[in-house]
Amino acid sequence: MYRILIVEDDAGIARGVSEAVAAWGMEASCVRDFRDVMAQFAEYTPHLVLMDIGLPFMNGYHWCGEIRKVSKVPILFLSSASDNMNIIMAMNTGADDFIAKPFDSSVLIAKIQALLRRAYAFGESVPILEHRGAVLNTGDGTLRYGDREITLSKNEFRILLVLMRSRGRTVSREKLMEALWQTDEFVDENALTVNVGRLRRKLEAIGLSDFIQTRFGVGYVIV
Repeated sequence: MYRILIVEDDAGIARGVSEAVAAWGMEASCVRDFRDVMAQFAEYTPHLVLMDIGLPFMNGYHWCGEIRKVSKVPILFLSSASDNMNIIMAMNTGADDFIAKPFDSSVLIAKIQALLRRAYAFGESVPILEHRGAVLNTGDGTLRYGDREITLSKNEFRILLVLMRSRGRTVSREKLMEALWQTDEFVDENALTVNVGRLRRKLEAIGLSDFIQTRFGVGYVIV
């Protein structure tokens, strides 16, 4: 089932679009916290995003640009500001299509279905994980924070993947060693400590200090 993320601050429009999407066998989720759209994008991993321009805190152009840093997911703008300049700005920030308000729900669904066909005829989107503004791309093993991006080693990626999936919960050293021990090489506790140390230095280099915290005698946690 395709998942559609609706970034629209008008509750009536968001509800109507959600109901129209559901009627065509798709799942929809409406953004509630417009301060951090990326966190909800990462958690929901949508197949398509419906984006308004006029939003609280940051406009739709900003969030479209942020999504484009980590994903090629189709983005369809919905806006009453449908003059040529706004359409051009939407496309320049990474939008795939634009529909003016007010719109007919059947036209909206037709545009959604066309974008989904084009985007997923050859495979699914790459999932990402986000926490505190850090975005882990599980497809290529990179981590982006703001405008900076780092490439993780195989072991660094596996450690960070386990910790971000368990964020808020302490992960034991034993569980992390099991995650690393997916090759023919034996991984001991000293090797884990070395890999965590390297990972921390990489995170600090892009501004993520204290991202991974130690729980002495137990393991590690991302809070």
